[in-house]
Amino acid sequence: MNQQHPLIAAIRPLVQAMGGEFVPADSREPSDIPIAWEGQLVVAVRLPPLHGALDRLIEGVERDLRGRLPDLSREDKQRAIRLLDERGAFTLRRAVEDVADAMGVSRITVYNYLNAIHR
Repeated sequence: MNQQHPLIAAIRPLVQAMGGEFVPADSREPSDIPIAWEGQLVVAVRLPPLHGALDRLIEGVERDLRGRLPDLSREDKQRAIRLLDERGAFTLRRAVEDVADAMGVSRITVYNYLNAIHR
């Protein structure tokens, strides 16, 4: 796998943000995503399993807001809920409960923030 290929360099931040990894094209599995450049297969991307997806989303929001969820101000907690919602976190089973626990607030608080966003 050519780690210096311009396509790999260009998409590396996206693949890392998704929690994926590059796989040599000749080692790809059926579930891997083939990445081609000018008709030539360059690399494949292996996405992480859904298990742990919410944790990865929370970690990404904490990085973006530069703080752990429980330590954020009320306004930043609302921003965190908006970011998690935009990234699809609340489509996952038990996400409201898990985010509330991670944030140190009640489920009702998370629902209130979500309701305010969707008004």
